[in-house]
Amino acid sequence: MNVLWILVDCLRPDRLGCYGYARATSPHVDRLAAQSARFTQCISPHIPTHPAHTTLFSGRDVFAHQIVSQGAPQELDPAVRLLPALLRERGYFTGAVDNIGRWIEPAFERYVPYPRWDHDGSHPWRNGEEVTTRAVSLLNEASADGRPFFLFFHYWDPHTPYLPPAPFHRQYFEGDARDPAKRSMDAVWRSPWFANYFQEWMAGVTDIDYVTAQYDASVAYGDACLAHLFQRLTELGRWEDTLVVLCADHGEELDEHGCWFDHHGLYETNVRVPLLLRFPGGRGAGRTVPDLVSALDVAPTLLAATGHGGVAAALGMPGRDLTPLLTGGTVAALDAVYLTECTWMRKRAWRTPRWKLIRALEPDIYGFPPVELYDLLADPQERTNLATARPEVAQELGAAMDAWIERRLGETGLPDPSVAQAGALRTWQTRFIAGRRGQAPGAAAPGATAPGATAPR
Repeated sequence: MNVLWILVDCLRPDRLGCYGYARATSPHVDRLAAQSARFTQCISPHIPTHPAHTTLFSGRDVFAHQIVSQGAPQELDPAVRLLPALLRERGYFTGAVDNIGRWIEPAFERYVPYPRWDHDGSHPWRNGEEVTTRAVSLLNEASADGRPFFLFFHYWDPHTPYLPPAPFHRQYFEGDARDPAKRSMDAVWRSPWFANYFQEWMAGVTDIDYVTAQYDASVAYGDACLAHLFQRLTELGRWEDTLVVLCADHGEELDEHGCWFDHHGLYETNVRVPLLLRFPGGRGAGRTVPDLVSALDVAPTLLAATGHGGVAAALGMPGRDLTPLLTGGTVAALDAVYLTECTWMRKRAWRTPRWKLIRALEPDIYGFPPVELYDLLADPQERTNLATARPEVAQELGAAMDAWIERRLGETGLPDPSVAQAGALRTWQTRFIAGRRGQAPGAAAPGATAPGATAPR
């Protein structure tokens, strides 16, 4: 069986029609979902992109692979085996259209890069077409190769900057995005960290609804690009012998918690991701799976689906094979997921089906509370911090998380990367602000309100 894995960076499930969104952002993905098993509680435990991708490809957590931050000097130990290399050794043609590079690139037989985006807001971002053109060519090559194929296509829509081309650019917004009577962007423009970056692609915008609409329009544009990929798979006669996987590495903060238009903060907006598994022959088609699952489960599931489930067990991958859930079976319950981030904020969290405890490892750039506790069943938007009101719950969850950390440190014999790589956070901030923007944090963007108060909670 072939595998076609599509990863859409920053894609939130609640912005897709198949996950209940009212806007028609994803008709082609929705049709795929109708033929797929749809997982509604899939968690990406280690964000953002570099740790998330490493987790997906290795089936291992940060204690094992040690990649906890974005763009840090830490390299992956070659002893950590990645899924494409494992399948290549077992007779698969493996190819990727991607631009992460690093340790991801050598895991593939064919790795096709594409240009990084630019932030010039004077013209649209056509990243989806860049990826699709290369993806179709690689799909043609793989289909003609004679071996089963494993292909990975990394789309960056809807990552910032939200610059979808026409006709998508005004699909979900009418009116004047720079109406001086609108004030909903005031707090955004006070951001000492991001105002200069936002100025590059949405200068003068006063209405935050415009920006969130552009995120949705970017989802819609990416969906249209995927239609060409699905069509080519059908034309090649490979639709019926290919497992199609669609997921995200993490989500995106819009206007929910004051971490605007990026993917930091261990909130559900960032860690809950879509996961669709479309098997040949209709297995699992139309099934909704509400079980709590993790990105750690993806590699073992794909190995099992391709007839190599024993490899995951032999390598000690902690994730589960999810294929029994496609036909109403069961797998061992996942009682909790350990979460990390170490790029803009250095935090860890413990998420159960009901609760989430977030613990800061140092003061963050927004001045958020050092401990946050949310009842996800009563408060799915994570608006009410119960750390003070329910100290007994925070203590119980914290003890469970600490015990988990101690156990994993003992099992791996490696340092806690969230502690050992604390400097990676400063490295990233310096690179982003000084290296790419040329201005220090706190310098007001042209035409923006000078930074003052921290973002509201």
